[in-house]
Amino acid sequence: MLVRDGRIEQVAAHGSLLAGDAHLTDLGECALLPGLVDTHVHVNEPGRTEWEGFATATRAAAAGGVTTIIDMPLNSIPPTTTLAGLAAKRGIAEGQAWVDLGFWGGAIPGNAGDLEPLHEAGVFGFKSFLAPSGVDEFPHVEQADLEKALAEQARIGALAIIHAEDPAVLAAAPQHPGVHYRDFLASRPDDAEAAAVARLLDTARRTGARVHILHVSSAAVLPLLAQARADGVQVTAETCPHYLTLTAEEVPDGDTAFKCCPPIRDESNRDRLWAALAAGEFIGVVSDHSPSTPNLKLLQSLGGSGDFAAAWGGIASLQLGLPAIWTEARRRGHTLADVVRWMSAGPASLVGLDGSKGAIAVGHDADLVAFDPDAEFSVDPAGLHHRNPVTPYAGRTLSGAVRTTWLRGRVVDVHGEPFGRQIRRPLPS
Repeated sequence: MLVRDGRIEQVAAHGSLLAGDAHLTDLGECALLPGLVDTHVHVNEPGRTEWEGFATATRAAAAGGVTTIIDMPLNSIPPTTTLAGLAAKRGIAEGQAWVDLGFWGGAIPGNAGDLEPLHEAGVFGFKSFLAPSGVDEFPHVEQADLEKALAEQARIGALAIIHAEDPAVLAAAPQHPGVHYRDFLASRPDDAEAAAVARLLDTARRTGARVHILHVSSAAVLPLLAQARADGVQVTAETCPHYLTLTAEEVPDGDTAFKCCPPIRDESNRDRLWAALAAGEFIGVVSDHSPSTPNLKLLQSLGGSGDFAAAWGGIASLQLGLPAIWTEARRRGHTLADVVRWMSAGPASLVGLDGSKGAIAVGHDADLVAFDPDAEFSVDPAGLHHRNPVTPYAGRTLSGAVRTTWLRGRVVDVHGEPFGRQIRRPLPS
């Protein structure tokens, strides 16, 4: 492969010489992959930088082979629900991104008039919650709000990305705070996802909006998605490494590093998610990297209560997604080409970046990863680059190691100077 001016100029068979070869890099036994595209990352800066910031998140991304991230519109203060909120994000991110960086907008009650200006300013779409988000400055949408937001997004041609859990089902579920993971799991049942997805898809049918279901944890939604697609609804869905590699049966009581919403479910459910992934029912696998400070996780190892109901819900895994997925994918007979489709090409296509990201192809950015598929390592949280050393993968042995990451043909040194760029939604051709 020949790279010039940050883009791939030629791709040839292994061992072939390319015109203009000047600097050759021998990867040995490593596989060369396109950089991963992670469209679901909570950076939290400004406002909650102690949870995660642009410098720490993007270093973790680069170390994990992720060369493009799209930042969620919460849990920063202000959220990205206005042009002023977007400007605050862009201003503080400037000069401290080790990978390329884009932004989602947010659709909340009362900001329908902000959506078109944000869309024109280059956000990649708009996130809404159908149940409380966990932070007051980003309220969830009731049905009337959802109708209005989706109608406006259909009008302007924007993508709606949705956290789909139904608040009425959650309110009716048994609530038993404490350290037992089975009690937390019962408080966020499959029915909460299924009911929310059904309501969302009905609204999308009527408004003509293009919708994307975030972090699907429950296989109960899969038949709903299949039927909606058959009906002509424009709907895609994603799932996450923690739903594909972890199971409820293995979550220790009190270990709130495993808490996320929607939750990690049982092994049988995980098998159904893998089957759906293999069948192409998910457009991608993305991290939903959503860290917080250790005290908010109420970790028992640090003297916390280990109460799943009260702990912050979020999984920190941005640096570990590739080896985590590869470890389980290989066990199930999948290839690195499958992993690239799930974690690079698919997410790039979701946000319209498939003309420049997500593939080793002529004309694409030379975002590349040297990945050793046979290396094994034990996860040490202290060796991760995200801000707070908390992860449910602690102590787990994973296969596959990122040896080198290139961004537009330049080696990314996480201890050197950042040169990531801020990117915007591509304009329709």
